Amino acid sequence: MSDVLAVTEHRRGELRDESFEVISAGRELADDAGGDLHLAVISGDVDSYADTLNRDGVDTIHTVEYGEEFNHDVYAQAIEALFADLEPTFVLMPNSVNGLDYAPAVANSLDLPLVTDVIGFEYDGGLTATREMYGSKVETTVEVEGDQFALTTRGAEWPEAEGVGEADVSAFDFDPDEDAIRSTVTGFEEVGAGDVDISEAEFLVSIGRGIEEEDNLPLIEDLVEATGATLSSSRPIVDNGWLPKNRQVGQSGSQVTPTVYLAIGISGAVQHVAGMKGSDTIIAINNDPNAPIFDIADYGIVGDLFDVVPELIEQFE
Repeated sequence: MSDVLAVTEHRRGELRDESFEVISAGRELADDAGGDLHLAVISGDVDSYADTLNRDGVDTIHTVEYGEEFNHDVYAQAIEALFADLEPTFVLMPNSVNGLDYAPAVANSLDLPLVTDVIGFEYDGGLTATREMYGSKVETTVEVEGDQFALTTRGAEWPEAEGVGEADVSAFDFDPDEDAIRSTVTGFEEVGAGDVDISEAEFLVSIGRGIEEEDNLPLIEDLVEATGATLSSSRPIVDNGWLPKNRQVGQSGSQVTPTVYLAIGISGAVQHVAGMKGSDTIIAINNDPNAPIFDIADYGIVGDLFDVVPELIEQFE
């Protein structure tokens, strides 16, 4: 059998969306390979996390009790120990900040080929991984040589796993090399006073070049206040210094999956779309009927945002 070991992720006591997405990706890969899906839950309240992660398609959940938060050295050692015990064909990890921290170390230690930022795959005795290149302008497939593989999966490419599963939950006997644990988490520093994590927002109002100048920001802020949304933007707005970096959506910013994503004056370049196409409902306002954003929008308004936005504010108020 060609089993899959998928690594989950949490931060500050909360499971990350990537944990549920990697279950869906792992189940797909396990089905292709005819194997079982194993989850690794490392550090923190592992028993509670395991209960929440027990979704349809998960065969076994392995809990590793050690510390509270992510630690590179702990994760690397735990994954390597689980790999030695389970001998899976695949190690699947989120293509997140944490995942990209430990994935290369794990792949190097286990002598596995590593393919990062995967958006799709097929396995029929050999692995073919799908990735994007040249700023997501080109989709490519890579035939990966080997018998065992390490992969990181891009966020928002797979749906979050749902349902209630019947997985076996097993505490993994982990005996780390304490001398090799050289890093420690002493606390968290907020991005900015009173600021927010846009990846957690349910309703995002996002702005692009179409707002033309910084002086027009108050109009959008009035809409944000009227709707109870969170403000985000495309890269040009951040590059101009009109909003801080943590408000940027896209390939070089945050990946977001809100219930509603309202794109105002955003053309829909592939770099931006890569960060928000997993949104449940996408609404676009743009005066160009041929703007690429309309290709993925559920609803579109072709019009001048300076006419449309005041009307929206009036309706919400």
